[in-house]
Formats: sequence, structure tokens, C-alpha cells
Amino acid sequence: MERETGYERDTGYERWIRGEGIPILEGFGVEDFSQVELAPWERTGGKGAFFQLKGMEGFTGMYMGEIAPGKSLKPERHLYDKLIYILRGRGATEVGWGSADGRKVTFEWEEGAIFAVPLNSVHRMFNGSSQPVRYLAVTSAPILIDLLHEPEFIFGCDYTFDGRFDAASNFFVPTDKRIAPKGGFWVWETNFVPDVRAAKIDPAESKGAGVQLSCLQMSASALVGHIAQWPVGRYHKAHHHQGGAIILIVQSKGYTLMWPKDAGSRPYKAGRGQDVVKVDWKVGSFFCPPTGWYHQHFNTGSEPARQLAFRYNSHSGEYRLGIGKALNLAGVNLSTRKGGTLIEYEDEDPQIRIDYEQEIRAGGVVPQMPAFSYRED
Repeated sequence: MERETGYERDTGYERWIRGEGIPILEGFGVEDFSQVELAPWERTGGKGAFFQLKGMEGFTGMYMGEIAPGKSLKPERHLYDKLIYILRGRGATEVGWGSADGRKVTFEWEEGAIFAVPLNSVHRMFNGSSQPVRYLAVTSAPILIDLLHEPEFIFGCDYTFDGRFDAASNFFVPTDKRIAPKGGFWVWETNFVPDVRAAKIDPAESKGAGVQLSCLQMSASALVGHIAQWPVGRYHKAHHHQGGAIILIVQSKGYTLMWPKDAGSRPYKAGRGQDVVKVDWKVGSFFCPPTGWYHQHFNTGSEPARQLAFRYNSHSGEYRLGIGKALNLAGVNLSTRKGGTLIEYEDEDPQIRIDYEQEIRAGGVVPQMPAFSYRED
């Protein structure tokens, strides 16, 4: 009989999600969130499904939840961070400490909203509409459960992190506090964004022609996000970084190419085209590039493409993780020619632009990429 090796055994987090009794979906991504089948989830009192996408790698956890019309979920409390994006519907969330002093805050949300649940706070979600609410939750649960391997403690600790959440009435009131970049991107400090699709974002031309990008720092969490947008007829520059970054499409349609970095910056020219994975996307799609895989986003729609990314390590540096700092030290907005992980347009595989322009022309979209000349290898 073959013996199971340590690498084949489930992690603490994997054992926990298997024990929750709801579906676990795998693969590179999900093209349409509305097609995901959910099951009753005793812990939340709603429905849910977990995701174990190839690029999550134990850095981030993710699940989709549903709240029945006019109903509410059970109160939750846990020692991991959680970001919630509302995929569909409207309602409210109550957040407090569950203590005798009754400190709590209630705020309303609609489709397109994102907010961060303060660490270990008691929170509860309500559906205020006649249609089911669907939401996506991204968490740091894999790291916490794998480290502590005691779910009873993670869900049963009553410590109040007053430094993270003071239960002030304006805690979830949107702000426009932005921190200027220091070699990175603008950081927007706010605990609530009413509509990611309409939010103001900042220029980030280093990522591509016409690209805008703002990082989100929410509820003093190490789990953060960013909103990125780029014009019709254009695409991002390719780059790679640590796994665990989950990308959700909130506007337009297109595709993303992903390939392992050992295939080089020009995988087709190097005869490694079979290693390039194409992920088609539209509004409501989400996916997760693996560690060290180049990924490049292409807008094929007739409106600007906008995405929401969930990840670790704010560029403000205040809540950075050591593992993230070590793995991303080279810099995702610095050229590979200068030691970073970003492929400039001049260094990309010529086949990439040829394929892109053929695809969008077939769909009636005019290419708008800037002129450039390819560098010699």
C-alpha cells in the first residue's frame, strides 16, 4: 500500500472547508458568478460555496455567499480578515463587538459595494430586497487556520481589537483620503466603497497606456485591494508576483493570458506557446494568477475595462506582510530590464499584439495601442 506523503495531506484550512459541507470549486477561475451552484451553509444560515483556484495557494481564501430575500445571516466572529464585494442585490450589515455596552454600527449597501469586516468584530448581513443577495468574500483564513489549526479558537475568541474598530458612527462612511505614491500607486484609505464601478481612480501609466489604478486600504487590514481600469482597444503590460491575488471583473469583457515565468517574456517565440493559458472574462468573472506566472489583461469590449483585485500588502507599507515583501521585492511596476517583474510593450512577444488586434477587429473594436518598436532579444 502506498503511503501518503506530507505534501499530499490536507492543510488545516482544507480540512476545515471540507467539513463545512458546501461545494468547493477549483480551476483557474470562474467565468460567470451567477452560474455557480451554492448549497445551504449551516455556519452562516445562508448558502455558500468555497473556491480553491490554482493561484490562491493557501495565501487567500474565498467563498461566495447568498442571503435569501428578506432574510439575514447568522452573526459571525472570527480571527481572520475579510473583504466583501456585493455581486447582486442590496441590504445592510451590522458590525459591533457583541459586548454589554452595545457598541455597533449599521450601514447599507447595494450591488458594486466593497467593505472590510474589522478583525474579530461581530457582524451580520441582511438582505433588504425581494431578490437573493450574492456576495464574494475574500479572507486570510487559510493562513490563520493553518498556523493555529484550532478553528474553535479562531471562531470563539472574544478579544476586541479596539485599535482596528472603534464603532464610531462614521466608520463606514466613504472617504476620499488618498496617499501620494512613493514609487508605487495611489493608496485610498476608506472602509467602504459604495460602488467600485463608479469610483474615482488615479493614473498609473507605468502599468500600461491609459491605465488607472488605486489601492484600497480598508479597516486596518493586511488584506487589501485595488481598482484598475484601462481604455477600449488597449491592454495592460504583463507582470508577475506572489500568488493569492484574486481578480474580479466589474466592467467590459476581454481575456487574460497567463504563463509561467520560466517560459520567458516571449513564450511564443521561445516555442512555449502551449504553456500560455487564456482566461476569457466578462462582468462577474474572477480568477487568480499563480505565483511567478506572468499575466496580461486585454480589453475586447466597447467600454473601458475595470477590475477589482483582492490581495495582501498595501503600497502604503503600514500593514505589509514579510512573506509578501520578500516575494514581491522586485516590483510589479518596474521593468524586467531593471530587475522588476513588468514586461514593457517593447519587450513583449510580438504574437501577443497580433492576436489581440485580430480578435478585437473581428468584434468591431478599433485598436488603440500606442506605437512602439520591439527590442532585440
